Amino acid sequence: MIIGLTIPSYERFEVSGARVVAAASCSASIRGVLERERLYEFAARQPDAVPLVGRAPVFAVELPGGCGRVVVRHNMRGGWMAKLSKDLFVLPTRGFRELIASLRLRASGVSTPEVVAYVSYPKNLVMRRSDVATREIPNGHDLSVALAKITDHTHRVMVLDAVVKLLRSLTQAGAYHQDLNLKNVLLTAGEGAGLDAHVLDVDRVRFSSPGSPLVAKANLDRLFRSLRKWRDIHGLPYSAEDEEHIRLRSLE
Repeated sequence: MIIGLTIPSYERFEVSGARVVAAASCSASIRGVLERERLYEFAARQPDAVPLVGRAPVFAVELPGGCGRVVVRHNMRGGWMAKLSKDLFVLPTRGFRELIASLRLRASGVSTPEVVAYVSYPKNLVMRRSDVATREIPNGHDLSVALAKITDHTHRVMVLDAVVKLLRSLTQAGAYHQDLNLKNVLLTAGEGAGLDAHVLDVDRVRFSSPGSPLVAKANLDRLFRSLRKWRDIHGLPYSAEDEEHIRLRSLE
């Protein structure tokens, strides 16, 4: 557990049929937005919204009422399931799973954004759509951008070491991220000369025994699959030496 980590309290309420769980400090802000429109629609139309890349556009915006900046996304399915129901889910929606996983990861020392709110909207008696707002981590670049832009050895090792540190923390938490791809690893400047890596979109994290070597291998395999895909399809500079550095250091 992180010493000094503040676990926010949450409130549950409904607005015009939408079911909401929001951090108590932002519940009035979220309620005010939902009384006018859906959370994702609000984020998409803000003139100062910063669009980010995801399965669907993701927007970093300022919430009203002094609640600060958040990243708002509309939950979308990937893979073959997207052909059947691209944004429809049965309860509990991914927002609920992301909140629980985020709280557990943060308490275990894994760096991941705070979930500020999630909202689910009824389609029918069974299916719902959902939006999630997480606290923005400013001045970050995802791993695909970092590896593409940083080619000198010294700084590239800093990037790889930040990834290693994140993988070790996931192992210690017993957390397997089923979608651990380059877009779900965010890098920021750390204290001193190093970098920090943060894991995103944690609704697909599943927990096992802390320190499990099976978890370590599963996360490595998933990340390597994404790295090789980016290398083969997008020409990302990624060498066997890079892969070996991550593998050996993360399993020490």
